[in-house]
Amino acid sequence: MIELRDAKKEDAELIVQYIKELAEFEQLSLECFANPDLVHKWLFGNNPKAHCIIAEWEGKPAGFALYFYNFSTFLTKPGIYIEDVFVRPDFRRKGIAKKIFKHLAKKALTEGCGRLEWWVLDWNKDAITFYESIGAIPMSEWTVQRVTGQALENLANS
Repeated sequence: MIELRDAKKEDAELIVQYIKELAEFEQLSLECFANPDLVHKWLFGNNPKAHCIIAEWEGKPAGFALYFYNFSTFLTKPGIYIEDVFVRPDFRRKGIAKKIFKHLAKKALTEGCGRLEWWVLDWNKDAITFYESIGAIPMSEWTVQRVTGQALENLANS
């Protein structure tokens, strides 16, 4: 049986474990710097910037979703951006991811949001097939742009 709940401060270590497992799955472990202190600060501190849902299967930690709010100027409404969804391999194909997306869709509608958005790696065909099955549409005309690290500092100080 699937249970979803909002993450609590006590879940910081578990959230970091999920993030590291996801980074390994995505072959991005060298880019992962997650640690409990940062999870505490940004998810549970005085000014949280993100939110997290914990998924459990028969009481066992099975996965998570980390999300935050964005804003669409064209819709003139907020949206929910899903930064990460991860279900541990032993718990896949049990409906956990679908329940997470359904939960976030209901949350979006209840809160007046206009959309859910997320990225997926182009090689993750299983995820893409799943996303198509829940009605997601790939936004192929858009490219992701990013400024980080030294380039971010250079831009800020230019």
